Amino acid sequence: MTTPRARQALDGIPVYRPGKAALSDDHKLSSNENPFPPLPGVMERAAAELGRMNRYPDAGMTDLYEALSARFGLPVDHFAAGTGSVAVLFALLSAHLEPGDEIVYAWRSFEAYPIAADLTGATTVRVPLRPDATHDLDAMAAAVTERTKVVLVCTPNNPTGPVVTAEALTGFLASVRDDVLVVVDEAYVEFVRDPLAASGLALLAEHPNVVVLRTFSKAYGLAGLRVGYAIARPEVAVAIRKATPPFAVTDLSQAAAVASLQSHDELDRRVDAIVEARVAMVDALRAQGWDVPDTEANFVWLPLGDDALDFAAACDPVSVRPFAGEGVRVSIGSPEVNAQLLSIAGAWRSARR
Repeated sequence: MTTPRARQALDGIPVYRPGKAALSDDHKLSSNENPFPPLPGVMERAAAELGRMNRYPDAGMTDLYEALSARFGLPVDHFAAGTGSVAVLFALLSAHLEPGDEIVYAWRSFEAYPIAADLTGATTVRVPLRPDATHDLDAMAAAVTERTKVVLVCTPNNPTGPVVTAEALTGFLASVRDDVLVVVDEAYVEFVRDPLAASGLALLAEHPNVVVLRTFSKAYGLAGLRVGYAIARPEVAVAIRKATPPFAVTDLSQAAAVASLQSHDELDRRVDAIVEARVAMVDALRAQGWDVPDTEANFVWLPLGDDALDFAAACDPVSVRPFAGEGVRVSIGSPEVNAQLLSIAGAWRSARR
């Protein structure tokens, strides 16, 4: 019997795999979640929307766009929101790529990139990271052809952690055509402390082909409510909005995001605490003998190669994120679970010396 068949493009696309379930939320260091609860005012603003769940959300996301406009000093037509920055990315690529086009990005990078790219039917061009886990922007520039429509730059890079420098990204933008959309994925930008790091927002002011992706899932701790956004020139932002399903972001999520933007001081305090814990974890892992790349995100990368899956299994009951044959990403969690992970990592290293 003949059955309906999905698009052929799906044949080579893996299903996105979430982080492994853990003994408790605190033990889950596999999904780069924020260990802190929602910011002050968020629960109250969100709760006020629960009694309206019989109504559709504000499809225009008016309050959210106005809050983002005030936060960044840009007109509301520079923003396009969706259910997490990954959904915004899917909409952006759907709006700008078709079969015959090319998209360039570094690899290893965010595992949703090949899924989003391949769904469009465009040709993916992956450029290997340098040995220090950083983007090779010279090689990426060389990979751009007349068919290239989009380039993805993840900074800090997920899952390895390093940033792209301002000098390197400025040079890259000068070397590619103005009609190539350069998407600067800054999902972890709030954790960056490197003064040499690139700022997609600063470059957007000078380059109309730059798009910045940001999210409320990481630093703001709204991963479960799914709110992300693009910052772009109006003609790009409106294309993303057109490709986004209507009523995608719930009123509850919009209200929580707006409230989060109003809690500046507490956000800074929490992010500083996570950065401090990140620095301590990197120092401790290196003292144990691990080759840990520099990281400006809320996670660290262990380049374990073929031992990645074995190490991840040994971390139980702590859940970490293995990438078979490559390495393991470990999120920064609570102090107690960070200490537990470090103890496991130290015992692992000692057993193999």
